[in-house]
Amino acid sequence: MDIKREAAISAPGRAGFLERQFRLAEHGTTARTELLAGLTTFLTMAYIVFINPSILADAGMPKGAVFVATCLVAALGSLVMALYANYPIALAPGMGLNAYFAYVVVLGMGFTWQAALGAVFISGLCFFVVTLTGLRAMIVDGIPHSMRIALTVGIGLFLAVIALKNAGIVAASPATFVTLGDLHQPSTVLAVIGFLMVAALSARKVKAALLTSILTVTVLSFIWAGNAFQGVVSLPPSIAPTLFALDLSGALSGGLLHVVLVLFLVELFDATGTLMGVANRAGLLTEGKLQRLDRALMADSTAIFVGSLLGTSSTTAYLESASGVAEGGRTGLTAATVAVLFLACLFFAPLAGAVPPYATAPALLYVACLMLHELVDLAWDDPTEVIPACVTALLMPFTYSIATGVAFGFITYAALKLLTGRVREVKPVVWVIAALFLFKFVETGSAH
Repeated sequence: MDIKREAAISAPGRAGFLERQFRLAEHGTTARTELLAGLTTFLTMAYIVFINPSILADAGMPKGAVFVATCLVAALGSLVMALYANYPIALAPGMGLNAYFAYVVVLGMGFTWQAALGAVFISGLCFFVVTLTGLRAMIVDGIPHSMRIALTVGIGLFLAVIALKNAGIVAASPATFVTLGDLHQPSTVLAVIGFLMVAALSARKVKAALLTSILTVTVLSFIWAGNAFQGVVSLPPSIAPTLFALDLSGALSGGLLHVVLVLFLVELFDATGTLMGVANRAGLLTEGKLQRLDRALMADSTAIFVGSLLGTSSTTAYLESASGVAEGGRTGLTAATVAVLFLACLFFAPLAGAVPPYATAPALLYVACLMLHELVDLAWDDPTEVIPACVTALLMPFTYSIATGVAFGFITYAALKLLTGRVREVKPVVWVIAALFLFKFVETGSAH
């Protein structure tokens, strides 16, 4: 009898901890749903532990050390987001930001990777300061409703491009930029099967539809697409070559101060755009605002400069978090699950690498389709709201940059309000952002 009583007390105790920490009932979710959502998010973004080291290795960085840094900062950033902000949004070194780091700053401009890490650290510190002072939250609060919709839709289209590319359904073309890929490739066929599976299962209200699709395609890839199984467990490499290797004095030189500004602007709008877009999809916005925005912003701000200390490029909130949200993730328990799995990657790298990009592509494409629904909330009878929103959404995938889409959107929004005599509708922060991006375009010809 005592044993039964003890079990009855301890079980609610465990459930009580999760409830107190993540407020599952308040968000209409369960621990099982959150764990499945976390696993789904992880599977859709696990590619970063292999791609990030490969890109930064081109800049001369030790690949093994970057692998460890990538896993650690993804785990740390996601855990801070989980425990401090309680949002189902995972963090990891950002795609695009790592390419800018390696191919523009180091290989293009000739700076050392140590100095480039210093620039990342300074930009993260600036990020932290504007977040701590509330300036960044004020910037986000000033974003018009139509632009928030545009962020969600644009991120959806951006996800669609990534998914279609990973699936092999679209490919590069010198004549038309993009064209139809080779549909005879087993990986492409499997991706198509995976997309039909996730759509059909979702329509039938089957739980874990996205995860089922990812795992099914992964299993089939060993049978049909020649996927190689490399084992299960491996010891992590040493992080010593990149740990605290940043060069702050080199980062403070004239040329890299410009890089710091670019990193700051791109980090600001990539992370903020992703946070707002994914949170909107999860139904976590109240009257168009993120309730614990300052905490969410603090999580990714902290991850940026910690990542530079460990030895990787800028960390940011991940678009792929939308896949976990679509699976039902609503609290920080989803992000905490992602954090644990990234730590496990340190020892189970071969197993994590068994999931090919074309297995996660169907889930990303399905989520992208769902995110386009936000278009119905636009005020279609007001061109000064619709046109900037459409410009924002379209330019994100077509320039392969969230920041560029946001830049053109804000400039267009401010210009149309000015030209139509509706200046009073524009908040001061919009004028400032539009002016900064316009100056950047005039000076360099790009948002980067």
